[in-house]
Amino acid sequence: EAYYTEADTENPHRMIRALEVCYTTGKPFSSFRKKNKKQINFKVKYFVLDVEREELYNRINHRVDDMMNQGLEEEAKSLLQFRNLNSLNTVGYKELFEYFDGKYSLQEAVEKIKQHTRNYAKRQLTWFRGVEEAKWITHENLCRLFNL
Repeated sequence: EAYYTEADTENPHRMIRALEVCYTTGKPFSSFRKKNKKQINFKVKYFVLDVEREELYNRINHRVDDMMNQGLEEEAKSLLQFRNLNSLNTVGYKELFEYFDGKYSLQEAVEKIKQHTRNYAKRQLTWFRGVEEAKWITHENLCRLFNL
């Protein structure tokens, strides 16, 4: 069965990846896809830490500041030559690479890292809201549960 019939043709990253696999291996991408999904012998449970949005955003902002103080800028600089790798197309590196290119000041890049991280957290929470069996736990209940 051809991958194209079931592929997300609107997602260029997936289409490019499928083409790379085909050209590199000489095999159709569909030959690498599992026909029968493996059964798992466990039940997945989702636990989501329920934090007020303001507190979550404050934690994110402080965490980004901590990461910068612990050398994120230097780390990103050392990876600059590999910036085209998909694994470095992430929040934090992407904004710092743009800072190195002169697109932003360092302060603007840090603010963008914070904003993009908050956006990502919001998308995660939105996704979990769609998981009917997800259990939402407050920080207080988590501490009580684990005797913290």
